[in-house]
Amino acid sequence: MAVSDKQAQAREARRDLMLNEKMFKVIPKVAIPMIVASLIDSIYNLVDTLFVSQLGVNATAAVAVNDSLMHILRAVSMGFAMGASSYISRLLGAKEDEKASRVGSSTLYIGIIFSLCFGLICLCFRSGIVDLLGVTKEAKQYSMDYSFWILLAAPFTTAELIQNQLLRSEGSTTFAMIGMVSGCILNIGLDPLFINVFNWGVAGAAGATALSKVVSACVLAYPFIKKHTMLDIGLHNFKPDKEGAMEVARMGVPAFLRMSLMSLGGIITNNVAKQFGSAVLAGISVANKLYRLVASAIMGFSQGFGPVAGFCFGAKKYKRVKEAYFTTIIIGVIAGAILGTAMFIFSRNLIGWFNSEANETMYRIGSLKIRALCLVLMPHEIVMITSNLYQALGRPVGNLVLSMSRQLIFLIPLVLILPVIFPSLGLPAEYGLAVAQAASDGLSCLCLALPLAIVMLRKLNLPDGAPAPFVSKKKVKA
Repeated sequence: MAVSDKQAQAREARRDLMLNEKMFKVIPKVAIPMIVASLIDSIYNLVDTLFVSQLGVNATAAVAVNDSLMHILRAVSMGFAMGASSYISRLLGAKEDEKASRVGSSTLYIGIIFSLCFGLICLCFRSGIVDLLGVTKEAKQYSMDYSFWILLAAPFTTAELIQNQLLRSEGSTTFAMIGMVSGCILNIGLDPLFINVFNWGVAGAAGATALSKVVSACVLAYPFIKKHTMLDIGLHNFKPDKEGAMEVARMGVPAFLRMSLMSLGGIITNNVAKQFGSAVLAGISVANKLYRLVASAIMGFSQGFGPVAGFCFGAKKYKRVKEAYFTTIIIGVIAGAILGTAMFIFSRNLIGWFNSEANETMYRIGSLKIRALCLVLMPHEIVMITSNLYQALGRPVGNLVLSMSRQLIFLIPLVLILPVIFPSLGLPAEYGLAVAQAASDGLSCLCLALPLAIVMLRKLNLPDGAPAPFVSKKKVKA
């Protein structure tokens, strides 16, 4: 399809931003909309939890259990989304715009069909699934009510996430932000209406979230329909091919595994936590969601760094890739120090917003988990940015290792071991569960992220324009 003069000019302007502007200008410009979008993504479930918490600890615990189900759905969606995003950034950097559009279109439609089938299958086995996720007996019906609407909206969740990542891959982060914000505002408005006015309870919170996903997916489709993007997404470009599928899979499979491991870590944590009761389960969940507000700001910078690094790598500007990495680290350290300190100080007050019964166990466990995570916020930042470096440059193994370290290599063993060790130290077993994620983040940075960052940065010690350091001389890919 022919590209209009206006669209061609927009493409060149965006390419110039990525490849030539000063990095301390580029990273914030690309990242700030992503930070907002990441915050909105965190707020989705946090808003549900805030309103549901007024129904009691068991209702809060039910939403906590469904977090793992949401992570499974996101794993399926992000497998497609992140795989396409990484490849498309490199294709656009190499000026292969038509090929990038074919990859984006094919990924979007295949992802929607796959998640539709996945959601319908899960609906058929909903009762057994929530049991497996670690729900307590008292919270099961709440969890069943919540999961119904989340599964029904699965294809729209996938469409939202893939379109969001496609926009990010080309640097159109403002459009991505608007799509996410619109759904979140709707969710905030509908929650009190569905829960309190219509008296739908937990199901009302899930229904509000599901409807917000539908609206976000439609809003994110608008810039593609109106041709305001570098990518031309439509059925006419739905042309799957083996090469494109393999490239998407190379980076998509690690993204899928990363999200799946997050879900697995959550499931195991829930099953350990439920042994101590709904209050511990609720405290752990609320602390995680509150921490994600801070972590999402850092994640936004790391995700903003990704498209810039991919563009520069595709254009063989290796010095600029390294400059982007260090710029993101510096900005992230400053932001992490400020936000982490504030959350550490006010941790108990924050837990109080979600503790309508003033349950002391929920206060203690939630506050401890938040403070432990804040202490390792900057190491966590290094893990995320280094993981995005490997993702952006099309290096799936390093990305997968870093993803596995936080959720599998360190977290799951620590979740199982620390609650056993802590009583021998004269501390409550549930305290061990509360600090397990923080210990995992610290070990992930020290043992893996720092060594992998050094290895990658050394490989990028090449003159600009030299052949890419990872590609076979026989066949140079974008």
